[in-house]
Amino acid sequence: MTQNRIKKFETRQKELKQMSDEELKAHFWDLCYQLVDPIVDLAKTHTSPSIERSVLLRMGIDSITAHAVVGRINEAGLLGKGAGHVVLRVSQKFNKSIPEAATIILEQDGTLDALFESNPVQGAKS
Repeated sequence: MTQNRIKKFETRQKELKQMSDEELKAHFWDLCYQLVDPIVDLAKTHTSPSIERSVLLRMGIDSITAHAVVGRINEAGLLGKGAGHVVLRVSQKFNKSIPEAATIILEQDGTLDALFESNPVQGAKS
């Protein structure tokens, strides 16, 4: 260890020794949030077709259909909205089940056009 690192460690150690258990706990969680926040932000803004297919599988859509639906959603430029979110919107728009909504996305051209211009999901954010 360099002298500079040792000095920084000793300074931090003195600061931490002066904290109560509650202050240490709060400090610990603050540091955790500082580490995790950038990862959470990245997850909110980045996705992939494989992640979106996985979401659709968990929503009850079969693998072959999920693959095709994610492709269609990606072509429409809506993958960032989340494939599950898109399928849910279509489901509510047509009053159909989730698997039926997936079929509609595949079979009816224009289904995804202007899907997010209005807000059919009560309380949802686009």
